[in-house]
Amino acid sequence: MRLAKQKFFRTIFSTQWALLAAILLFATPFSATAQKNDTTAIPKGKVIDQVVAVVGNTLILQSDIENQYLSFRMQGDIEGTEKSMKCQILESLLYQKLMVAQAEVDSITVDKAQVNAELDRRLSGFINQFGSQEKLEKYYGKSISEIKSEIRNIVKDQMLAQQVQQKIISNITVTPSEIRSYYNSLPKDSIPMIKTEYVLRQIVRAPPVSLAEILRIKKELLQLRKRILNGASFSTMAILYSEDPGSAKNGGELGFYGRGQLYPAFEAAAYKLKPGQISGVVKTKAGYHIIQMIARKGDYINVRHILLIPKVSPLALEKARLKLDTIVKEIREDSITFDKAVEEYSQGKNKNNGGYLINPQTGGTEFEGEQLSPQVSFIVNKLKPGEISNPVPFKTANQKEAYRLLYLAKRIPPHRANLKEDYPRIAQWALQAKQRKAIDNWINEKAQQTFIKIKPEYLNCKFRHTWLPKHKK
Repeated sequence: MRLAKQKFFRTIFSTQWALLAAILLFATPFSATAQKNDTTAIPKGKVIDQVVAVVGNTLILQSDIENQYLSFRMQGDIEGTEKSMKCQILESLLYQKLMVAQAEVDSITVDKAQVNAELDRRLSGFINQFGSQEKLEKYYGKSISEIKSEIRNIVKDQMLAQQVQQKIISNITVTPSEIRSYYNSLPKDSIPMIKTEYVLRQIVRAPPVSLAEILRIKKELLQLRKRILNGASFSTMAILYSEDPGSAKNGGELGFYGRGQLYPAFEAAAYKLKPGQISGVVKTKAGYHIIQMIARKGDYINVRHILLIPKVSPLALEKARLKLDTIVKEIREDSITFDKAVEEYSQGKNKNNGGYLINPQTGGTEFEGEQLSPQVSFIVNKLKPGEISNPVPFKTANQKEAYRLLYLAKRIPPHRANLKEDYPRIAQWALQAKQRKAIDNWINEKAQQTFIKIKPEYLNCKFRHTWLPKHKK
């Protein structure tokens, strides 16, 4: 089954398309995983350059291919031989350069500020990956400004290519008949198995934090600030008191970040500080902070912070639990429907969609077991579809304590994807296939209209597209 599933996904997203995505689609914000893996366009070492291909009036150099290959090798994302991988990278670069040439024809541009913002985002991720700007510069033997200069045009081309690609597929949709046709065209043994999925709804009671608690938090932070100003170590105070689990163990140190990557209020306060200075109390969605500047390198800052999160009072939480006790009793006695209870009593953000939990990974309402928290999974496994839990404690997106009722709307057993139960998923696959076909057609058409020349040693590559008319080979 695993082999069949892999075969299926290769039909909708081949290795070549994975490479295109890796080269073109770098606009997502850096996550912890992205910071670890995304090393594209920052090669180590020097490559003796030569022109491998020409697309319009732009060149593809041997170093472009070698650098991309090194990046994929560093990520362990190598499939096939070195030669076949480099052929795939070359085709991806041909595609990118073809799109950049089209951007010029269509007068598509990206301004300097956009490119700089994207450069800052990526370099901030690289700096965090290596641990410091100095370590990054030492590893590559170049200053941050030299690295920035070297990848500026690469980033600009990728951003232009993204816009052209989006223009090609922006108006593509799929009709119900196309979705059915697509599904019916799939080999039966290639349709993947869908794991057990759960559809959940909730009723939330989230009591507000009292003004007295907010004042207590501010007072505590000011007292910590005073102790630090009187000689106490900020790092030690962060380890002892900060409620940010990610940075507390590191003495509150966040690592280097660029503009636009931190909470706006946090960032505004931090950029005003000089090395060693400590801010006043700063409020963000996470809670309340004091911040100390460690170092600033251009538009990048490294700071420490102590975060304290206001707590809901035990009395308010108990009132919330008792209210849910009453609500669940009324639902079980059919005195009120779950829908009506959500409408009248829920204080969750998903109140307006009937209390459905939304899977952040898919945007849908279905969750696989491993996508649920251990607590929720434990509760759900004891429920039958249509049953509701007793009040259970949890933390909201802002890490505030609250209570909720969980309702198992549906449990979908393992099965092969089908139109009845997995229509949105199959619709997305059909859309991706149609988009891929549109881009394939665009490449085949534009390649014949554009001056393209490829070095002879690469003409034996097994390209997916016909880049040169036969008489040119």
